[in-house]
Amino acid sequence: MKILRNIVLLSGGLIVFIAGCILYGIILNIREIPLSEAMAALKIDTLKNVSLQVSLSKYRLYLYSDTILVKKYRFSAGRDNYKKKEARDKGTPTGNYQICRIDSVHNFHRHFKINYPNLKDIDEAFLEKSISSAEYEKLRKEILAGDCPSFSNVLGGDIGIHGIGKLNFVFKNLPFIFNWTNGSIALSDEDIDELLPVVKNGTQIIIKK
Repeated sequence: MKILRNIVLLSGGLIVFIAGCILYGIILNIREIPLSEAMAALKIDTLKNVSLQVSLSKYRLYLYSDTILVKKYRFSAGRDNYKKKEARDKGTPTGNYQICRIDSVHNFHRHFKINYPNLKDIDEAFLEKSISSAEYEKLRKEILAGDCPSFSNVLGGDIGIHGIGKLNFVFKNLPFIFNWTNGSIALSDEDIDELLPVVKNGTQIIIKK
C-alpha cells in the first residue's frame, strides 16, 4: 500500500507540475500581440519585400518588411540543434534559402518548404565527396530550374517552416524550448497561420546559429 501511495503521489505531483508549466506558458503567450497590432504600432499598412531571419541560438524567427523588423516568433528546431550535414542527423541547415513550396494542408498544419539543399550545400557536399556526381547534377538541375530539390539520400530534404498540428495546445504553451523536429522550424499553428498570407514562393529566409 505504501508503494501504491508513493506512485499516486508521484503521478499527482507530475500532473500538477505539467499543468503548472502549461498555465505559465499560456500566461506568457497572452502577452504576444497579433501581427496586425505590430504593424499598427510601426505605422505600416502593407508588408513589402517580406523576408524571414532565423536565429537558432535564440529560438526566434524574425519577420521583416524591407529592413524593418515587424514581429518575432518563438520556435522549436531539430532534435539535434546543430548545422545539418546528412539526411538523418536531425540538424537544422544554416544559410540563405527561399520558400519553394507552400502546403496549406499538412500533417503539421501548414508547411513552407525551403530549397534545402541549395547550390552552396551541394557544392560543399560534392567537394567533400559526400554525394556522387550523378546526384550532384540531378540536384543542381532542379535548383537552377527553380524547383524544390528532391530528397537527397545523403543530405536529406523536406525541410521548412511548419506548424505543430495535433499537439499544438501543449507544445505552444510550454514555457521552455523543446526541440523535436526533423530539422525544420516549428511555430505554433496560430503563428504559421499568421504568416501564411504574407509569405510566398521565393520569400527569402536566412538561417543563422
